[in-house]
Amino acid sequence: MEQKEEKRTRPSGGKIFKRFLKNRLSVLGALIVLTAFSGALLAPWLSPHDPNILNTQRRLSPLGASDYFLGTDEFGRDLVSRLLWGGRITLFVSITATLMALVAGTLLGLLSGFFMGWFDILVMRLIDILMAFPYFLLAITVIAVLGPGLLNGMIAIAIVNIPFFTRIVRGIVLSIKEMNYIEAARAIGANKFRVMGYHILVNCFSSIVVAGTLNIGWMITAAAGLSFLGLGVQPPTADWGTMIASGRQYISVAPHVATLPGLAIFFTVLGFNLLG
Repeated sequence: MEQKEEKRTRPSGGKIFKRFLKNRLSVLGALIVLTAFSGALLAPWLSPHDPNILNTQRRLSPLGASDYFLGTDEFGRDLVSRLLWGGRITLFVSITATLMALVAGTLLGLLSGFFMGWFDILVMRLIDILMAFPYFLLAITVIAVLGPGLLNGMIAIAIVNIPFFTRIVRGIVLSIKEMNYIEAARAIGANKFRVMGYHILVNCFSSIVVAGTLNIGWMITAAAGLSFLGLGVQPPTADWGTMIASGRQYISVAPHVATLPGLAIFFTVLGFNLLG
């Protein structure tokens, strides 16, 4: 039995990809995410109009209007262009904030779980305090201190998600740091930082990637929510949250103005959740 266990190897990249292709929901999620990224990256070339150009003579044009396939908003701005550029901003904010939270949370969780003692107690008590508040309310509080804006919005939603990654990484570290291969690495003279970085951190990657992918969906809704409240991206910059906020007062006469960015958020978050 022990010999059989030793012969086990990690699945190759090809096997992982084939397994991924067999999961139809994951493939669907990947296609949705790829579509969202493609639209965001190619926005300068796909946009038929400047997203900030006003045309008051064509304000609130309906779906299918000439020159404006998805209509216009209350200022006559093209909704196709604003959706593409808004996706660019929303995805940038959410992914950047996720990376910020992931790096900080992974570092804290790794150090806390490995060294334990007073450092672990201090970190976990701070994490408990942060998690005692509703995430979105805490983000609003951070914005109230820093002030509204794109950068501050990223910092706010990153801070409130650090506890999420810290707890995940700390739990993984605690579960593997006493395993035989870790003891063997110590026995042959590996120092603490080599053990943490080369032997423990690499075994956290898969869980971190899954958690990060799932977390991007929450980040998108949080970024859009802050913009909706006027605390994130500021007008006239196109953003899905600000588009919903400006279009809600015309929901009875031009529902597409608020509905289209709402659907963009829904499908993008769904794609990341299915992919994760």
